[in-house]
Amino acid sequence: MTQPSGHFVPPTRNGVGPSCVGLPSGPWATMLEFLSERFAAIRPERWRTRLLAGEVWDEHGEPVTAERPYQAHLRLYYYRDVPLEPAIPFEARILFQDPHLLVVDKPHFLPVAPSGHYLQQTVLVRLKRQLGIDALSPIHRIDRDTAGLVLFSLQKSTRGAYQALFRQREVHKTYEAIAPWRADLPLPLTRHSRLQEAGHFMLQHEVDGPPNATTHIALLETFRHQGQDLARYRLEPVTGQRHQLRVHMAALGLPILGDGLYPTLTPEDQVDYARPLQLLAKEIEFVDPLSGTSRRFESTRQLTLAPDPITIAGP
Repeated sequence: MTQPSGHFVPPTRNGVGPSCVGLPSGPWATMLEFLSERFAAIRPERWRTRLLAGEVWDEHGEPVTAERPYQAHLRLYYYRDVPLEPAIPFEARILFQDPHLLVVDKPHFLPVAPSGHYLQQTVLVRLKRQLGIDALSPIHRIDRDTAGLVLFSLQKSTRGAYQALFRQREVHKTYEAIAPWRADLPLPLTRHSRLQEAGHFMLQHEVDGPPNATTHIALLETFRHQGQDLARYRLEPVTGQRHQLRVHMAALGLPILGDGLYPTLTPEDQVDYARPLQLLAKEIEFVDPLSGTSRRFESTRQLTLAPDPITIAGP
């Protein structure tokens, strides 16, 4: 298809929109040389195969060949793919849909949007294929490991109004988590701290400095599971820093059960579907910026760990 500006943009294909890269000034002799250096994680042979198959286009809609001389200040379009992407055997549920807003109840392990090793096995791409709505876009995100509510925009023209709610902290989010129980920790409490990257791109940690992360933490219930004292907590993030809830709970000595990042980083490929992260985006509330009506949505999912049976001593 062609945009009003006259630039060619390939259509969405199998739920995946085209990726775009702008060509800067540089020393590359051919398009293949640039693509191989710019995307070093993809082998040059893979780029050559794409180019030979006519799977890369310039902004005028012309297929790009491997030998084509490099041309700066041009846009190239291509479809991202992930060879041998593993299937994720869990499905998201649609809870609400109107002309502008879609509310989805996401399972554990399923990413919201494409990144890294995940493309087709994401909520966004699956929904685009299911609904046939190319304009679908997440308004916010939750971690792949976290289950629960995610909002999607259905129209580009109104997306900004919903995104502004999150920027202005006008969305009230409530999570549930299962973690160890500490009898010496007075609850409820509010955790204020400063979070920043912790030397690994996947991790955050608390550092000295003005707080940029705030979480309200309250106790819902305590129980024993497999001989361990556990509790179900209500977590209400005021801010939206990456991994905020997981870092705050770990910093209190309450690492969320099933957490493969905090306090110990485990290899990404060691996914255990039997041990999901016990964190659930349970409720979300806001005033709809288009209609002015109050919206409240609740996840249908539950965090389930059976308490130990109570043994009643005989006479």
